[in-house]
Amino acid sequence: MSLGFLFFILLLVAFGVMLWVLKPTRSEADVQRHLQQISGVYTAVDSGGATILRRESLSSIPWLNNLLLQLPGSLRLRMLITQAGSGWTLATLLFGSVFAALFTSWVLTFIVPATLLDILFGVAVGLVPYVFLLIKRAARFARFDALLPEAIDLMSRALKAGHAITSMIEMVSQEIAEPIAGEFKIVFEQQNLGLPMRDAVLHLAERVPLADVRFLATAILVQKETGGNLAEILDKTAALMRERMRLKGQLKIYTAQGRLTGWILCAMPFIIFALLSVVNFNYEKKLWTEPMGIHLIYAGLVMMAVGVLVIRKIIDVKV
Repeated sequence: MSLGFLFFILLLVAFGVMLWVLKPTRSEADVQRHLQQISGVYTAVDSGGATILRRESLSSIPWLNNLLLQLPGSLRLRMLITQAGSGWTLATLLFGSVFAALFTSWVLTFIVPATLLDILFGVAVGLVPYVFLLIKRAARFARFDALLPEAIDLMSRALKAGHAITSMIEMVSQEIAEPIAGEFKIVFEQQNLGLPMRDAVLHLAERVPLADVRFLATAILVQKETGGNLAEILDKTAALMRERMRLKGQLKIYTAQGRLTGWILCAMPFIIFALLSVVNFNYEKKLWTEPMGIHLIYAGLVMMAVGVLVIRKIIDVKV
C-alpha cells in the first residue's frame, strides 16, 4: 500500500471522527434549523429607499450572497437543503463539494496515472454531499407522507369542533410530530406576519412537493375562496392516503428482491476491488496502469450505470 493512499485513508478517518465529535445534538440542530428558516430572508434597501419585501438570503456575507444569487441553480440547491431539513448553508455545500472533488483528484494522481479517471472519481466524491441530501430529503418526505393522514384527521376534528383554518393549522404544528409540525408552523407564522393564506399554503406545497400535500393545499384554498364542507373532504382524503400507503407497502414487498439485487450488483465490484487491494495491492495494478485496463474500467462504469437505470425503471411503480 502506497504512502499517499495510506495518508488519504488516515485523513478521511480523522475528518470523520472530527465531524462526529463536533456534530450538534438533535435539539441544537432543530433550534438552528428553525432559526435559519425564520432568518433565511433579509430586509433589502434599494435606491428608492427602504423596503419590507422578503428576499432570499443565501449567505450572511453580502458579497458572497450576491455571488451565490448569480450562480445558476443556487436557489434550487437552497430548496434542496431546506427540503432535506439540513442545517448546512449553500456556501458550505458548494465549497465543501469543490474542495472534496479537487482534493480527491489530487490524491489519486499519486496512485492512478489516468487523468480522466482521477477527474471522474473526484467528481463522484464531490457529488457525495448532494446524494446525501437527496437521500435525507427522501427519508424526510417519507416520514411526512406517513404522518400526513394523522394530521389531516386532526384538521378534520378541529373543523368539526368549530375552529378556524388558522387555528387548525396551529393545532397541527403543536400536536403532530416532525417534520409536519415544522412545516405547518412556518405556514402559521407566515400568515400571522401578513402573508396571505393562499401564498402560505402554496409555499408549503412548494417546500414539500408531494401529491397528497398538493391535494391538501388545493382543498384548503378552494374552501377558503368558494366555501364547502372541508371536514368531509379531509376525511375522504385521509382514507385515500391510507389506502395509497397500503398499496405502497405492498409494492415495496413485491419489488424488494429487485432493489436488493440492484444494491448488490452496484456494491459488489467495489467491495471485491477493495478486498483484493488490501490482500495484494499489486494484483489489480494493471487496471489503472495499462491502457487496456483503464478502458475496461470506463466500460464497466458505463455498463453499471446502464444497469442501475434499467433496474430502477423496472422497480419504479407509480401509485
